[in-house]
Amino acid sequence: MDVFRSLKSRNFRLFFYGQSVSLIGTWMQKTAVCWLIYRLTDSALLLGVVSFVSLIPSLLLSPYAGSYIDRHNRYRIMMATQVISMIQAGALAGMILLRFYNIPGIIALSLVQGIINAFDVTCRQSLMVEMVENKEDLPNAIALNSTMSNFARIAGPALAGIVLSTFGEDICFVGNFLSYVPVLISLLMMKMTLPEIQPSEHSIWKELKEGWDYISGDKDLSSLLLMLAASSLLVMPFNTLMPIFAKDIFHGTAKTFSWFESAAGLGSILSAVYMAQLKGGKDMVKIMITASLIFGLSLILLSYSGWLPVALFFMMLSGVGMMAQTSAINTYIQTHAVPQMRARAISYYIMAYQGMIPIGSLLTGLMSHLMGPRLTVFFAGLVGIAATVVFVQQRRRLSAGQKEEILSGQLKA
Repeated sequence: MDVFRSLKSRNFRLFFYGQSVSLIGTWMQKTAVCWLIYRLTDSALLLGVVSFVSLIPSLLLSPYAGSYIDRHNRYRIMMATQVISMIQAGALAGMILLRFYNIPGIIALSLVQGIINAFDVTCRQSLMVEMVENKEDLPNAIALNSTMSNFARIAGPALAGIVLSTFGEDICFVGNFLSYVPVLISLLMMKMTLPEIQPSEHSIWKELKEGWDYISGDKDLSSLLLMLAASSLLVMPFNTLMPIFAKDIFHGTAKTFSWFESAAGLGSILSAVYMAQLKGGKDMVKIMITASLIFGLSLILLSYSGWLPVALFFMMLSGVGMMAQTSAINTYIQTHAVPQMRARAISYYIMAYQGMIPIGSLLTGLMSHLMGPRLTVFFAGLVGIAATVVFVQQRRRLSAGQKEEILSGQLKA
């Protein structure tokens, strides 16, 4: 099928299958951590803190990670990050198995995972170009990678809901630890031929500045990254409050919470399948604008839904918008950034995406504490729509300015 064309590349196929298993384990653990924290503390603020520490390293370390990865063998870095992630998952599983419910300990291990992810996510994204043999299939590979991630977002929480209510938290954490085995096997089976890394004459700090100059000098890239940063800071963190929606607003259990996560994941899959079948040359900016409006509107409608099935429908719609928004920006960056700057450009994408979410999670937890979860989600949707309108207006001004410059040059000639 055309929608799976990038799986013809052996290395990407191995990567895809291995990560599919691992990401289900990751989402099982994420769901279990959120439920465990809220069950033990009843604190919306602590939910925000856990999200904050697991993602804040992406804000602080991603630009450095991009420069570091551009200077080293990406395959070896990815092997190292997966091994360290497995060790971290094992430590967390051991803590839960021993009934050592230490909140600072869970937060500390979440921080460790965040530091690993700052390097791992940037590395995986930049290595995808090398995994796909036919470069025309790269947008398809990016969309399939997103499909895989969002299928895990459905299967992981759904499985976690069953496991949590039947066996308890232990199995979720042990499952995540074991899920790294297929990833490591698939990586070892790969036959990667990477371009030889030439020793750089410049310091990593100078290359950091070069990356910043490149991004800030490209108005299309920088405007998309600013849009993503605004969405990540003020819109996407709404899902931090889903345990509260499930437990307090809809008087549910861990299974109810897993339905919210799975609904968003289902919407994301529908969106990712649409993105995967797109041919080259599609206007990713227009797709991003449409997706952002869908995302914002769905949150406004979700915020005051009084019936669970309706709330789950709008949660699904939020997954459609969020997935298409981030995937369109990711595809644009990977297909437009010059090769020698790709990892650094992707690192700013990770910084704007995952790096801003933790700050937003803290703000969301605080706002929910002050004015309630429903009003907080309503505000997130409103901001999403407002940010999209500002982006469109700014893009029109930029386009008009470029046309004036061209016209002025022609008149002078």
